Amino acid sequence: MAKFKFILVTILVIVATSCNVFYHDQTQDADLATQPANPTDETMQKPSSKTTWWHPTAGLSWQWQLGSALDLDLKVDVWDIDLDVHKSVVDKLHSMDAKVICYINVGSHENWRADADQFPEEVLGNDYEGWSGERWLDIRRIDLLAPIMLARLDDCAAKGFDAVEPDNMEVYTNDTGFPLTYEDQLRYALWLAEEAHKRGLAIGQKNAPDQTKDLVNLYDFAITEDAFYYEWADEMSPYIQAGKPVFAAEYTDLPGDFAEYCRQSKVLGFSTILKHRDLDAWLQTCP
Repeated sequence: MAKFKFILVTILVIVATSCNVFYHDQTQDADLATQPANPTDETMQKPSSKTTWWHPTAGLSWQWQLGSALDLDLKVDVWDIDLDVHKSVVDKLHSMDAKVICYINVGSHENWRADADQFPEEVLGNDYEGWSGERWLDIRRIDLLAPIMLARLDDCAAKGFDAVEPDNMEVYTNDTGFPLTYEDQLRYALWLAEEAHKRGLAIGQKNAPDQTKDLVNLYDFAITEDAFYYEWADEMSPYIQAGKPVFAAEYTDLPGDFAEYCRQSKVLGFSTILKHRDLDAWLQTCP
């Protein structure tokens, strides 16, 4: 499961286009501690039946950029960018008739975030190997994580984002320092979806292919990384069968054949792109 760093986005329009390739220069007691929050408490309330949100359809083009200045001459249907951008960036993308996904980290603590000091020490686990300054979260403790994650969702909604990407929702298979289970991860994922929808935000399943069967009816789209390289892309097909998009990204630091991935992507109906691992502005799309 890959993870990415964010560099604060500022608006700078630079574009160089060649065929389908775009370039841009450029990341309480001891017993309670092991118990999940009560599913009947206010953090688990279901969204109002009057709440509406974006329901994307399969086949949309997209750009995923968390680092460097946005190339605002790029014409795509959907942008996936970091929560910490200014609202004016979201407004600008909307003026280009694009939908905008809000990137937030739900499974690990990033010590550079403005709200980093709000995480209780008891929810911070092992270091996230390969990503300096990050530690896994104890996602069982929704009671402690809720104020932070709900504030992030509120910020996404206030800035006018259309959807949210919950990064690192795939947690239990990692060396977190906590005895997390499939059920813990599923419960957290369902809670996140309900809270996003209450705020009028669509939400995407980020990787976690083994949970597709349990999430596809509630989540609105999926985002994958290296799914073709690691040969699990077909596990996300239920989204396409439900008329929902799969936004797939492969990376240049792996030796896969992108042309072959594009052939497979066309058969599956995915929206597949090739990116640098640091998710700067560079983009290659399938023909």
